[in-house]
Amino acid sequence: MWNTPSSVIERQLGRGERLLWSGQPRRGLRLRPADIFIIPFSLIWCGFVIFWEVTVVVSGAPLFFILWGIPFVLVGLYFVFGRFIVDARTRERTFYGLTNERIIIVDGLFSPRIKSLNLRTLSDISLTERGDGSGTITFGPTHPMSNWVLPGWPGAGLYASPSFDTIDRAKEIYNLIRQAQNTAR
Repeated sequence: MWNTPSSVIERQLGRGERLLWSGQPRRGLRLRPADIFIIPFSLIWCGFVIFWEVTVVVSGAPLFFILWGIPFVLVGLYFVFGRFIVDARTRERTFYGLTNERIIIVDGLFSPRIKSLNLRTLSDISLTERGDGSGTITFGPTHPMSNWVLPGWPGAGLYASPSFDTIDRAKEIYNLIRQAQNTAR
């Protein structure tokens, strides 16, 4: 595959910059802490709006009422299914890199967006590790609402600090970043 993490990140390198590590977030369905509340809410929402829409159509209500319910049905379906698909597709198109000078994050569902963090000026780095060795490395201060951010939801990135989300061997990569920081100073 031509879009390997290293090939995507190497296109972003400057003169004299060396790639130390590249990777991607884990793929597939991912449940987040907020889902403990969002999943039941989304099922209730979607169930209600589908009931509304079917009742309106069967009762022969005016066209206005039929059209009124369609956006709510679409939001309900997005809540139940769509957000997981968007999140998975976004993670599939996300690439992480660590160089001797900076952190690079290339993401974007429709067009590439590049985020670059200078190792010399990066102060806050935190690691959240899971039992299987995977984890998330967050760069910068964490917002109190960051655990409740829903990936794939419009505006979700407003509260999230840049991160290497759900990567394998997270502690090893965290230590590599700290080591690269020490040599970059």
